[in-house]
Amino acid sequence: MAEEIEETPVETFEVNYACLRCGTIVSNTELSRLPEIKCICGFRVFTKVRPPVVKTVKAI
Repeated sequence: MAEEIEETPVETFEVNYACLRCGTIVSNTELSRLPEIKCICGFRVFTKVRPPVVKTVKAI
């Protein structure tokens, strides 16, 4: 008798990258589908786009 293992879905966070030359925003899933990491303009350098939310930490 084989036991069934429940697989919980892994949360994947959508990370966005911006081309350093032209500024085109590309998601991580779109980059993983391509055979090589390259923008539509041909540039290969991307920067990670940060969310606009600023975290505040309360001092103790």
